[in-house]
Amino acid sequence: MNFSEQDLKQIDNKGLTLKKIDQQINQFRDGIPFVKLASAATISHGILKLTEADRKYYGAIYDDKRDSLNVVKFVPASGAATRMFKTLFNYVNNHNPDGDESLNSYINKHKDLDLSLFLVGLEKLPFYDLVMEEIHKAYPDYKTYDGDKQKWLFVKTMLDEKHLNYGSYPKGLLPFHKYNERITTAFEEHLFESALYASTNKTANLHFTISEVHNHKFDAEFKRIEELVEAATKTAFNISFSYQKQSTDTIALTPEYEPFREDDGSLLFRPSGHGALIENLNDLDADVIFIQNIDNVVVSELKTSIVAYKKMLAGVLLDRQEQAFKYLNDLDEGNLKENELIEVAEFLAQKLNVDISEEFEKYSLKYQIEYLKEKLNRPIRVCGMVKNEGEPGGGPFWVLDHRGNESLQIVESAQIDKKNKVQKEILGNATHFNPVDLVCGTKNYKGEGFDLLKYVDPNTGFITQKTKAGQELLALELPGLWNGSMANWNTIFVEVPLKTFNPVKTVTDLLKPAHQI
Repeated sequence: MNFSEQDLKQIDNKGLTLKKIDQQINQFRDGIPFVKLASAATISHGILKLTEADRKYYGAIYDDKRDSLNVVKFVPASGAATRMFKTLFNYVNNHNPDGDESLNSYINKHKDLDLSLFLVGLEKLPFYDLVMEEIHKAYPDYKTYDGDKQKWLFVKTMLDEKHLNYGSYPKGLLPFHKYNERITTAFEEHLFESALYASTNKTANLHFTISEVHNHKFDAEFKRIEELVEAATKTAFNISFSYQKQSTDTIALTPEYEPFREDDGSLLFRPSGHGALIENLNDLDADVIFIQNIDNVVVSELKTSIVAYKKMLAGVLLDRQEQAFKYLNDLDEGNLKENELIEVAEFLAQKLNVDISEEFEKYSLKYQIEYLKEKLNRPIRVCGMVKNEGEPGGGPFWVLDHRGNESLQIVESAQIDKKNKVQKEILGNATHFNPVDLVCGTKNYKGEGFDLLKYVDPNTGFITQKTKAGQELLALELPGLWNGSMANWNTIFVEVPLKTFNPVKTVTDLLKPAHQI
């Protein structure tokens, strides 16, 4: 494809190369193949179900070692709250409180149960008093209006950019919980939570990936709460932020596979989804990294029960990692006997879910050692998995690669060919889903950080259809952070209870018990 000098300059300014752009365009044209499922990961078939005694055992392993480790909590937090309020935006834009249609008629016509639930629980929302305070400033005659108009004005005041503008807030800085007169954000709740399990020697390191435009807001929020949270937790906090790198943006194309251009003729580039954050993760220097989404937090009284499972996952990681490191050092020294090499292969298969070649025992001794080292010397992720009770999101599956090898992967439903009867049946057999509850080991047995970009499967991204200024375009998302970006890690799935999964995807989720005092 031919690009002008101006195009090439724009590509270079983004930190991209023409070769990279050509690769992206070829992906658009060739399409991204569906993942080939071998089977669903289930209990005793890829998912560990631990007893209460096991949970305590692994939790103790982590507690015993944590003060000698560099621990970081990594929180993707760049998302705006717009989608949280989708149903409310529709209501404000499509309902006229001064017209003939009543609020009940609107709800019934649109079958908007979410709006109905929101309005019923209004006074239980953490920001109720803040909105009412703003309403009385903006609308002095508010009390004279009928109930329908009052509710409409409540939502408008919440969302309108002239007022509270919550729809444009980063989700992490929205009011999430209310303790008597004190309101906390998801950002603040992550600090309190990390003090309980992601701190070492009374210091907690947290890294948030945020949108650059919100940087000052997060800085201001931390300055506002730092003294209070540190006093309450007796923990010092090292907070760092990073942005999704421009060099991870992808070019947008027209439906005819030509570059999509802005009105001024420049190329359109788009952020490539959370898979781009593998670069941010790669920049961290830590022994243990907890990964958790910004909106998956709970009120303080529920934190203790959640913490026990975080420690359990970290203990499993340290236990497996210690054994893997021992074997790698033994392999380096070259003093393992043949039966001991079989023991290493069995560890890989049984404890790290690695598909060992049926030909392994026929390999020469030299190649067996090389083979085992290559399989062992990889980043490790331990992922909590929750029983599937209808929640959307990716799930754990055994996946076949192009060589016929099976591996444990987190797969999104969009990656599965649901027109294929066999694949659809495997999808239907899934018993668990991914709540994004990961503990990662990203250093090798010599204490060096892995280059995580070498363990990405580039063929597991997404092509989606979008619009800009009314024009259709094709967008490319990179392999998801916990999907294709970690495809070649060693993977352990562990069942965790549903109580550990409390995301706020819509505003009415704030009315659930996990977010109410």
